[in-house]
Amino acid sequence: MMRRIAGHCWMAILTLAILSLCVSCGKSSGGPEANLAVTLNPAAGSTQPPAVGPFSLNVKITSGMPSKGVTIAIVATPDGSNTTYFTTSVNSTKASNDFTIANSPVGETLLVKVTVTSLSTATNTWTGSYRYSAK
Repeated sequence: MMRRIAGHCWMAILTLAILSLCVSCGKSSGGPEANLAVTLNPAAGSTQPPAVGPFSLNVKITSGMPSKGVTIAIVATPDGSNTTYFTTSVNSTKASNDFTIANSPVGETLLVKVTVTSLSTATNTWTGSYRYSAK
């Protein structure tokens, strides 16, 4: 009788172990990270009409957020120059990120380059730019 009970216990333990494995089989291992997709406001590729500053920039991650987040790097230079007027780099796990560029030189067109890089996969990047000028 004890042997029969012990046999049933082992069978129950084996069944539970198999069920546990099957439940974890259906879970995703993450797979490859989706390519970053980003929208800018002002829009990437645009040239904004001259305006009074400060100037707002919204960087919105429209793809899935990488598991470790992203780095958002912004560099503004006078158009056609390598001289940096404004630069910032921040790590973020938020989909929507707001920035302000203040004290822009009047009458000069600035090129704003935005690079978003996954902190999980360094080769997963997005780059866009736009132009603006202060009056």
